[in-house]
Amino acid sequence: MTKSNPQTKRARSGRQLAQSVLLCAAVVALLGAGDPATRFTEIGHQMMCICGCNQILLECNHVGCPASDGMRNELMAAVSRGDSDSLVEQGFVQKYGPTVLAAPTTKGFDRAAYIVPPVALVLGIGLIVIVIRSWKNRPTPAIADGLRPARGAELEQFRDQADKETDL
Repeated sequence: MTKSNPQTKRARSGRQLAQSVLLCAAVVALLGAGDPATRFTEIGHQMMCICGCNQILLECNHVGCPASDGMRNELMAAVSRGDSDSLVEQGFVQKYGPTVLAAPTTKGFDRAAYIVPPVALVLGIGLIVIVIRSWKNRPTPAIADGLRPARGAELEQFRDQADKETDL
């Protein structure tokens, strides 16, 4: 009988844990992936209605919409045929243009839609920090020799005198 090495046991249990986590992630990711109704809903929420209402395709609810019913029928037909998600999206983009997508793609110039907002936020916060520091580090106003600023009771006395002289 051979003794097993504790490091080998740890490595084996680590691999089993990693495999279990990977399996759970795959199950969650693929849950309902083959269901046509789920695919229809997912793809339909990634597209915009082209009628000008600026609503998601499946949420376009204005009465007498000239486009949403036809687009939904096209989407259902493509999903029923078994077309892949990317093929369905490409078909809609070719027919209706890139504005049919609810979110920009991650290719080409569309990446700017994901990059510019965080960069602008960081630059704006940096500018605010610089302005606040410049205000905070501003030099105190120069006072003539022999004069000191009025504070406390003396300041209140000057304010009362100003009120009396201006009749406020």
